[in-house]
Amino acid sequence: MAPRPPSKRPSKRSSDHAPRRQAGRSSRRLSDGPRLPAADDGGPLILHGRHPVEAALDNPARPVLGLWTSAPLDDAMAARARARGLEPAVLAREALTAMLPPGAVHQGLVLAVGSLPDVALDDLPHASPAGADVVVVLDQVSDPHNVGAILRSAAALGARAVITQDRHAPAETATLAKAASGALERLPLIRVTNIVRALEALRDKGYWSVGLEADAPVTLAAAGLTGPLALVLGAEGAGLRRLTRETCDHLARLPMTGAMESLNVSNAAAVALYELRRTALEHIGRRKG
Repeated sequence: MAPRPPSKRPSKRSSDHAPRRQAGRSSRRLSDGPRLPAADDGGPLILHGRHPVEAALDNPARPVLGLWTSAPLDDAMAARARARGLEPAVLAREALTAMLPPGAVHQGLVLAVGSLPDVALDDLPHASPAGADVVVVLDQVSDPHNVGAILRSAAALGARAVITQDRHAPAETATLAKAASGALERLPLIRVTNIVRALEALRDKGYWSVGLEADAPVTLAAAGLTGPLALVLGAEGAGLRRLTRETCDHLARLPMTGAMESLNVSNAAAVALYELRRTALEHIGRRKG
């Protein structure tokens, strides 16, 4: 399938990026736990679990405020804490649990952090025409578990960024970070005000867009798409909105058997990203051969 020629429509750039909403600057007491200092940008955000905490400590762009643990840290984690200037406080597991929402699995680790610096769509480099860069675009996917899981798959399968609309999308929360299992620290999560304008800006940066649609005429594998791509996914149930669908350069579907109507959006993202990576590696192998 030959790509359509690039759009001549101008794209909005820095104005298309919407900053995160900031919390008020005041210290905060978590249940019966310790009083936390305010982050410079508001907050704090409370991360929990080994992978989110470890990734945040490894990320120099992430402000860190305090670390609590239910047992002395192992050598690797202790070195990470020292490198960030943190002295962990050891609390009873019940005290850590009281710091978090019901049902949170903290694995004996709780970290208070500030917000990551905003990343604008303008900050995303232009794609190489001969490359196989992929970005993921989420059209009003609002569940933080799904967005976190998509971030995790996107990081694991080599995507460059995840782009979501500022409205009708989850904020940066501990739930999202936990579902992302560290990927929130490793992959840019770019928020824009308008998905259609974002797709046009991505086209100007060299990315063709493919929207995942259950009733598309071809499967993603049969479409044979190569080169830089923006994979566009819609919300569960509603799918892609009309203008988003019409702006996509291509539409494709996953080869479902009919036993189920659809996949969870995070599962669909993982399958589609795998297929795009497989196709890209085969194409690169053929060129080298």
